[in-house]
Amino acid sequence: MTTNKHSKTSRAAAVGQLIAGAGKNFNATQQVTLEGVPTTIGQAVTKMQILVTNRANVVAAQATAKTQVATEKAQMPALNAFIDAFEAFVRVTFGTQPDVLAQFGLEPRKVPTPLTAEQKAVAAAKRKATREARGTAGSKQKKNVKGNVTAQLVVTPAPTPTPAAQPAAPAANGPAPTPSANATPTPGHTGS
Repeated sequence: MTTNKHSKTSRAAAVGQLIAGAGKNFNATQQVTLEGVPTTIGQAVTKMQILVTNRANVVAAQATAKTQVATEKAQMPALNAFIDAFEAFVRVTFGTQPDVLAQFGLEPRKVPTPLTAEQKAVAAAKRKATREARGTAGSKQKKNVKGNVTAQLVVTPAPTPTPAAQPAAPAANGPAPTPSANATPTPGHTGS
């Protein structure tokens, strides 16, 4: 027998062949001594048949189990969603009655204890320190972040434009007098 004795299925197949060979080559009432105990070939075949039968039952059970596992896996998400919905219904209905919730195997939801002013301050400081350590920023801070570009702006002053000379109005009787910057007109005087 050259089968792999480590495989249970191979072992069962080999034992099945031993049983078949014993049926063809021995008389069932023939006496033999196995492990120091006298026995008949028929008793030996019956004992060996237990291994073959057990292996066949296990293989059949495994096939059934695989089918059952696949069925459970396929149905589990829908069933979990339904059960969660029912639990939520029970909590809404009896949420303020812990004794009734206990009948469903549920505990009342724990109400968080409000933090003291000192605990809030410590928590805020820890959050700030964590953000700084990780280099994280909120959306408002991210808006202010720009790329790290070092640039120098050089502005050269543009030449100041000179006022354009205004064309002189043609005078009928000669050039018009130019007013002096410091001259103040006197009342009743027209300048000529």
